[in-house]
Amino acid sequence: MHVGKVVMLVVGTLLVLLGGAAAIGALVLGWFFVVQRADGFITGPEGTLRTQTHALVSERLDLVTDDQSPTGLRSEDIGRLLVQATATDPASAVFVGIAPVGEVESYLSGIAHTVVTDLRFEPFDATYRDVPGGDTPAAPSAQQFWVASAEGTGTQQVEWDLRDGTWTVVVMNADASAGIGVDVRAGIHIDLLGPAVLALLVIGLVLLAVGVPLLLAGAVGLGRHGPPPPGPVSAPVTGTTPVTAPPPAPAVPYPVHLRGDLDEPLSRWLWLVKWLLAIPHFIVLFFLYIAFVVATFTAGIAILFTGRYPRALFDFDVGVLRWTWRVAFYTYSALGTDRYPPFSLHRTDYPADFDVGYPERLSRGLVLIKWWLLAIPHYVVLAVLAGGWMGGWTLGIAAGDGSDGATGNGTWAFGSLLGVLVLFAAIVLLFTGTYPRSLFDFVMGINRWLYRVWAYAALMRDEYPPFRLDQGAREPIEQVATTLSAGADEP
Repeated sequence: MHVGKVVMLVVGTLLVLLGGAAAIGALVLGWFFVVQRADGFITGPEGTLRTQTHALVSERLDLVTDDQSPTGLRSEDIGRLLVQATATDPASAVFVGIAPVGEVESYLSGIAHTVVTDLRFEPFDATYRDVPGGDTPAAPSAQQFWVASAEGTGTQQVEWDLRDGTWTVVVMNADASAGIGVDVRAGIHIDLLGPAVLALLVIGLVLLAVGVPLLLAGAVGLGRHGPPPPGPVSAPVTGTTPVTAPPPAPAVPYPVHLRGDLDEPLSRWLWLVKWLLAIPHFIVLFFLYIAFVVATFTAGIAILFTGRYPRALFDFDVGVLRWTWRVAFYTYSALGTDRYPPFSLHRTDYPADFDVGYPERLSRGLVLIKWWLLAIPHYVVLAVLAGGWMGGWTLGIAAGDGSDGATGNGTWAFGSLLGVLVLFAAIVLLFTGTYPRSLFDFVMGINRWLYRVWAYAALMRDEYPPFRLDQGAREPIEQVATTLSAGADEP
């Protein structure tokens, strides 16, 4: 790989991640900005609080800002707090006030009161801590330390500009009697919400504007520079007699080619730690998948206007799927080899390989629907065969077709058929040292189906993937070529 292209891809991916996070943050804050009430407050659900003591006290509200901050930001610049309280008994007068914690603690010293230690919403629930005491408090409205307060029957509302310090909210009966029942609601007006949305949006767009071109430049460079791929359906030929006209394949060849040659003998125990050994690949693939999504989206736009998949992006996306398949073949999608996968997007002599025939033209209309609408039937089947967003559902499936004489039915829940088969193969391998060939062929069929659909959803081909399990290490047409080549060597 070219170091410069790799650096561009990694830096571009990081910028896209940061830009995407900033844009999502702007959308989330923007939603809060939109749902603010007419008076500008974002409020939570209303809930009922009760206590047999003289006062309900909130947890400490600590507001501290740095006076030396270069932005000059102060607590009062942040926003306002809203507290509403309504007595559950319409005839009762309620008091609600906000004051410094020290003043409230002095006022309620020796008086039984209740601290609300936790509030949970949907459903509304509160956790309390009772503070014992035997004294009777003076009327709360007679105290001079409240920074904001309200008293009376019906709904009482307090609005308070946030300030530096440690504060608490107190709710009492207006006559300071014990036994309180109130419906409360709290809200906040964030003065900086609008500017924060704008700032995050600008930052996100700038990072994406820089990151996406860098990412694409790296992807194009990595896709363009590499050894020319061999023919996608080539098969090893032994002997010297040429095969000029093979008969028709038992199944119509699909232009997505997945190969995985069982690399025996296999270690009995290595599969137990392959998840650990493959971690470096997982880290690299994390970045490659982000680049894959961006490259595919960009290619979709190009197809929509030109009918062509940019060749460099096509080769890059195929390389990402090829890398994925090698790691999957080494690990828990097949366990077909103990040979460590190469760190490369391009074709090598590894026992697992993947390739897609490059299409000269693609449908402009299909690019809008094939990756989600047209592929839904495959997604449903593959959710059971290979796991995925519906892997936990219980579905009945019929896998295979009559062309190769392999037909099977199964109903699976909580997982995937592929996972069950590979686990069984691993157990057999652990105790016998061999991988059942028929089981391996079936595993390859599921993987082949999966990667065909993946390539179709990634806009690489317009041919609809077949609903069949083409089992075996190689594509059907490759198997025919291999068989004919072997027969030609016989005397």
